Amino acid sequence: QVQLVESGGGLVQPGGSLRLSCAASGFTLGDYAVAWFRQAPGKERERVGCVTSDGSTVYRNSVKGRFTFSRDNAKTTVYLQMSSLKPEDTAVYYCAADRWACPDAGEVVSWGQGTQVTVSS
Repeated sequence: QVQLVESGGGLVQPGGSLRLSCAASGFTLGDYAVAWFRQAPGKERERVGCVTSDGSTVYRNSVKGRFTFSRDNAKTTVYLQMSSLKPEDTAVYYCAADRWACPDAGEVVSWGQGTQVTVSS
């Protein structure tokens, strides 16, 4: 698995937006499926969604219509654009990549440090 670095988190008011970045170092992500996960305090890590190498996307129901994936032209970064944020979106967000398929949390061998997203007034 490639090593990835998450960034872009912060404190935002309900209804606000943030864009998270998942950057690969020394690799391009164009041939990888990239999944975003999140873990709230006291809860299990859950998959937010995934974008495959051909651009197909899947989102968990609670974020559909609010979260969107995109890639940069150099294909070294995958973005998670989050809008209409809710307090229940508060969590540490992580990304993971797999050459063959969207990874589940249990399939990820190594996690990055993640980026904290806090939605609060």
